[in-house]
Amino acid sequence: MSIKLPTLATGLISVLILTGCQTPLKSTALNQSIEEPPITLVPNTPDSDGDGVLDDIDECPATPWKVIIDEAGCPIAGIGVGLKMEYRAFFDKDSSELLPKYQAELDRVAEQMNKYDTATMKIEAHISEDEMGQVLSALPKNRAMIVKNYLILKHDIEPSRLSTFDCGIRAPISSADTTEGKSMNRRVYGLATEPEDGVVYHNQNDSKSDICIEF
Repeated sequence: MSIKLPTLATGLISVLILTGCQTPLKSTALNQSIEEPPITLVPNTPDSDGDGVLDDIDECPATPWKVIIDEAGCPIAGIGVGLKMEYRAFFDKDSSELLPKYQAELDRVAEQMNKYDTATMKIEAHISEDEMGQVLSALPKNRAMIVKNYLILKHDIEPSRLSTFDCGIRAPISSADTTEGKSMNRRVYGLATEPEDGVVYHNQNDSKSDICIEF
């Protein structure tokens, strides 16, 4: 009996040691089985013009492709880039008042036009179908002229660099069946370009001057 007892004790100690060694391995395996891949957060705010600046902080949300931008998402002058800037302003029904937010955007266009002193701008005025009673009046022209005069009077842009177009209801961009669609059609679209600009942009077709009447 004195011989078997140490042997039995030695066996029990060996079992305990092996059990203790296996426990961390099981824990490690368990941790590995419940480990999840990292979650990539996708911002809820879109980047409509794809310039890398989200819409909630993008002060120029319609910047064309291949244009150098600043931190606010607005085009800046760049060597060999030339100038190409789009401008949009929307109006209340039967109104030609240029709201402050559209004045601020126009200030940025004017700043770039003053840097590119050979740049010109087309200003196209549109109305909605529910303003058709104003078609023969001065409403479309007034909308174009309010933008033109703003650039002349506030920023000293030469009138010869600005051309205006009366587009009437010829080029709607939204359905006239809804209130929102009609409000989108009450607009002025401007396109400022530098003659030696050889860069190709993706939304050149926004200009409708070929079907509008220059005045």
